[in-house]
Amino acid sequence: MLTQFKTLTDLMIAFQDPQTAIDHFTAIRWPEGAVCPYCDCQKAYTLSRKNKFRCSDCLRNFSVTVGTIFEDTKLPLRIWFGAIWLITNHPKGIASTTLARDLGITQKSAWFVLHRLRHAARTRSFNKPLDGMVEVDETYVGGKAINRHKRRSGTQGGPKDKTPVIGAVERDGEVVAKVLPIANKSTMHAFLNDTVAKDAAMLATDAHPVYQRLEGYQNHQIVNHLKGEYKRGEAHTNGIESVWALLKRQIVGTHHWVSEKHLQKYVQEMTWRLNRRSLSPADRMNDLFECVAGALPYKVLIS
Repeated sequence: MLTQFKTLTDLMIAFQDPQTAIDHFTAIRWPEGAVCPYCDCQKAYTLSRKNKFRCSDCLRNFSVTVGTIFEDTKLPLRIWFGAIWLITNHPKGIASTTLARDLGITQKSAWFVLHRLRHAARTRSFNKPLDGMVEVDETYVGGKAINRHKRRSGTQGGPKDKTPVIGAVERDGEVVAKVLPIANKSTMHAFLNDTVAKDAAMLATDAHPVYQRLEGYQNHQIVNHLKGEYKRGEAHTNGIESVWALLKRQIVGTHHWVSEKHLQKYVQEMTWRLNRRSLSPADRMNDLFECVAGALPYKVLIS
């Protein structure tokens, strides 16, 4: 049976006993009984050592955390639960320095915990392309050009010096976003073809030249910001631009800076929260528990 909680205080009280936290996670991961993480056998028996199992088929020992982001962790699960609550319920995420202070762990441990949680919240393939009223736009993430050293060419940067991110939002529906190696016709059209159905009720974009050369979309509407046009009938990109505003507040206000290497993880963390915005805090937290399969060793993270 799942433990019920509505606030962070409720959570910390509910999981004061470490075993309660283990039981809660076990009920989510194995609702029908223990499953071997090595061979998927459902015939396992309990060992005398608490919370340990042995597979009847491959004869390997395991616990409920094996094969998950919690594997080999030295932190108690209740600390992980606190971290999950904070990252899933703060709209702009939480910095590792803040998490370390709140949970009484080192900043290095907090950084690793957060990246493991972002690994769990990574975007997986979605069931079908967006087919409602869809808005698409791109943004560029990086420092302000005015704060950068002048380049050899004498310029002070711009989009060429930043990392492009493209995204799509279906009104009252899902958000999908992806970091691009370069923003050009090939990469942007590939994202659109994978993400937005050709027969979508509407595809709204700005007047970027790449979007003007789209083919196959039955109802593609363009708003020209350069001409002061921000809405024409039902066509606008206000929704996806709000997503970019949230992403940049998350990066600048919470993390201050993120590397290009890890940017996709921060983007996926944001879209994961947005796509579960209608859930209660506890349900959103429990939903992340269902995504924790797949260990992420420290060596893999920093490689």
